[in-house]
Amino acid sequence: MSTGVEVRPVADADDARIVAELVWEFFDFLRVRYPEQHALIDDYLIDQDVAGELARLETDLAPAGGACLLGFADGAPAGTLMMKRVTPGLCEMNRMYVRPAARRRGLGRALAEALFDAARAKGFREMRLNALDRHVEALPLYAALGFGPDPEPTEYARTHPGVISLRRTL
Repeated sequence: MSTGVEVRPVADADDARIVAELVWEFFDFLRVRYPEQHALIDDYLIDQDVAGELARLETDLAPAGGACLLGFADGAPAGTLMMKRVTPGLCEMNRMYVRPAARRRGLGRALAEALFDAARAKGFREMRLNALDRHVEALPLYAALGFGPDPEPTEYARTHPGVISLRRTL
């Protein structure tokens, strides 16, 4: 049975603009969902230079050691997921977002599995991610994908209450 979902790498500047739209939707979703976390979200946007990263994506579709995926549901853009290099053996999953209308169809899992393949192809042995500890939709998916507590949490997770760091072997 087909779920009508598809995942592919970002291919051009138009795809990059769609990814940027999805990423900003994700942060808008977080602000509505967690109004008491606005300062944390704003700190993250600055610390991670999200605006700069998205602007560079239009000209650098796959930064060295990184990847950017675009997910579709029934042919319409519906999700995104990115990866960046941390060390030669470790990468970080970030910016996972699936639009509400496309959820519960396996797109998040398909994005993650495609990212695992991309990470392995680049020689990474481990992947980590940061998440809000109350993001109840994402945390069970991360656990099902094999993520567990990070033995070396990121600085961001160590210094910001409510942020957890997870890791898995690829």
